[in-house]
Parts: sequence; structure tokens; C-alpha cells
Amino acid sequence: MFFSRSKSKLGIDIGTSSIKVVQLKKEAESYALETYGMVKVNYDVSGKADFDVIAETASVLKKLMTESRVNTKKVVASLPNSIVFVSVITMPTMGEKELKNAIQWEAQRYIPLPLEEVTLSWSVLNEPPENGQMKVLLTAVPSAVIENYLKMFKLAGLEPSALEIEALALIRALVGSRKESLIIVDLGARNTSLNLVDNSFLRVSRNLGVGGDSITNAISRSLKVSTSRAEQFKRDLSFSDGVKEMPQAIREVVDNIKYETLQLVKIFESSGGHIQEIILAGAGAQLPGLSSFFADSGIKITLGDPLKFISYDPRLKANLSEAGLSLSVALGLAMRE
Repeated sequence: MFFSRSKSKLGIDIGTSSIKVVQLKKEAESYALETYGMVKVNYDVSGKADFDVIAETASVLKKLMTESRVNTKKVVASLPNSIVFVSVITMPTMGEKELKNAIQWEAQRYIPLPLEEVTLSWSVLNEPPENGQMKVLLTAVPSAVIENYLKMFKLAGLEPSALEIEALALIRALVGSRKESLIIVDLGARNTSLNLVDNSFLRVSRNLGVGGDSITNAISRSLKVSTSRAEQFKRDLSFSDGVKEMPQAIREVVDNIKYETLQLVKIFESSGGHIQEIILAGAGAQLPGLSSFFADSGIKITLGDPLKFISYDPRLKANLSEAGLSLSVALGLAMRE
């Protein structure tokens, strides 16, 4: 792992439908936005991508960085929650060397792939340990995916400092050091991730195979219009009462997301915890009426604010207000110490 002495850091979020870049500069205990940019894509480098897809992604990324006037080569990039296996496991308190050996053994119980095909990483969540036990965040990424990312960054002329799961970047951008227990519902284009955060640590991360595209496709089928017209219809929606007036085609998708979110709340609270807030994030969180749709859960519902921990040119406020939720992961990556 490499680290730059530069005070500027570049966060790159390669999603299933777009690439986002954010460059921040550390100033004392805060961050200043230097530049950002995003571009739509229609291919996925997170799977077993062939060289053509990797090369094309690298080319698009280079062009985006040039247009955004990025001037640092050191980058922290995200790994989609959908391709990362995440578990929080409880283990007896032990030293670093013992833990390394024990993790290899424990991982076989939690990772649904042969260990020789994945790259493992872990971090201890509770320091100091409690009652002779410690909680460990275990993550596993298919090694082929990491190889694809490293090839792409090399072609783009970048030097990766770290690869990090989206959930950790979201916590950094939206939660910070808050101690409450909460859930971040991140609505992407093709997937939605549910991230349970407790004492600013990730406890559970679940991935749902529905997102903004699912809503667009549902509208397209319901109204028998093209997906481009359905997407525009979705953007133009305006409800005075999000629950009563939300079209059935949209409601079926968000109902699924709401149900799974509340199931996660139920499981956590059955073990003595208490969820104090649900934060809606991602580009899909801007869907009109979504906050109202969650309101009957009895839990505080808020729209994520990824700009609250950074400073920026006031002239960018209008553009950032519209793009901010889409930049949450990239901002959190660039804030990584």
C-alpha cells in the first residue's frame, strides 16, 4: 500500500452506471473541495471484465480527470458493495499475529468462495475489547476484481493508495464520528445497499438487486414508453403526499427497499440495539416522496448531506446541491486518512 505526501487526495467511485471523481485538499481538521466530475458509462468493470472493457474504462477515466483538472495521481477507489463479502465476526481477544492465523480459519465459515480466489482484509472494531472478546470486520474481494482495477489504474496513469468498500466511504462522508446507531440506505442505479452503522463502525452491509434503474424500468413497462422517457418522467415527478400519490409502478420497487430496511432494524433491535435514524443516500434518494414513504416507520428519516464536512466555492452551491448525493462515495474516499 502506498501513501502520498501531497495534501490533495483523489477519490474515484466507479459505479455500474457512472464514474465519479472528487479531489479534496486537507486543511487542518477539515477538507476543501478542489475539483470534481462525473460521466455516464454503460459497462461494468467490477465483474470478470475483458481487456477491452478495462481499457475503455481507463480511457474514459483519463478524459474525465483531464476535463475536471485533476492534478494528483494518488487515488483511493471504491469497490462496489455488491461484489464484496462483508461480515462482522466475534473472536476471543488475541494479538495481531494470532489474529492473522485465526482469520484465515474463520473466513472459511463466512466466505462463499474458495479462499485462494479472494483477497481478505480485516480490522478490529472495538478497542479496547469487551468481555474478553473483540469484533472484527472481515471483508473478502474476488482477486480477479482487484486485478482488473489495478490494470485499469495503470492504464489511466494512476497510483492506487487503497481500495475500499463503498460502505466505509459512505460512513466517512455522511456520519463522521457520530455515536448513534443508524442505517444508510444507498440507492444506486442497479443496486441498493443497506449499511447498519453503530458508533461510527459498520456492523452489517446488505445488497439488494434493485435501484433507480428498477424504478425506471417499472415506469417504462407500466406506461409502455421507452426507458429514456420513463427516466425523464421519474425526474419530473412531484408529489404533494409521497405515500398516497406515489405511482404503483414505483411503489412496488421502493416497498421492497423499505421492507428489507425495516427487517434489518427489527433484527438489530431484537438484540437490544436501537436505530435512531435512517439516512437516504445515493442518486436514487432524490426520488420525490421517498422520505415520506419511509415516514411511518417511526424512525427519523433524513436525506444524506455529503457536503457538510467539506468547504467549497459558494459559486458551486447550485451544482453541488444537485450532484452531492451522487458524489457521496467519492467524497468519502477522498477523505480517507
